[in-house]
Amino acid sequence: MPVVTETAHLIFRPSPIHGLGGFAQSNLAKGTPVLEYVGERITSVESIERCRRGNPYIFRLSEESHLDGNVEWNPARFLNHSCSPNCEARLIDGRVWLVALRDIRAGEELTFDYGYDLEDFRNHPCHCGSPECAGYIVAEELRSSVPR
Repeated sequence: MPVVTETAHLIFRPSPIHGLGGFAQSNLAKGTPVLEYVGERITSVESIERCRRGNPYIFRLSEESHLDGNVEWNPARFLNHSCSPNCEARLIDGRVWLVALRDIRAGEELTFDYGYDLEDFRNHPCHCGSPECAGYIVAEELRSSVPR
């Protein structure tokens, strides 16, 4: 399948945060399911192996089932991390949706918290530009543990 460069809500273009990013094509209301995070369903064992090989696009669906979004047909993989995100990933009926946390203006880049742990945090610098930026891509609940 070809790389998606536009969806009903988003257009993908170079981002000031990193690489490509998804930008709202119109105003989006708080609570809007913006984009489904799709990919290959894999086992937790396979997930561990793929993470070991450096794949950062995996979501945990359950103890046994994970979702590898590192596929060409998953435009959600281009959404960047922010320490002040405007979207969040929600598991809804076994599917991962990126949902607006607040009203989002047309032209605004859509971001979410990747939720990384502290393991190897120094390998994941953050360039989100938020006043609350921890300097590294780590989950919100862990940011106070990151040395400044």
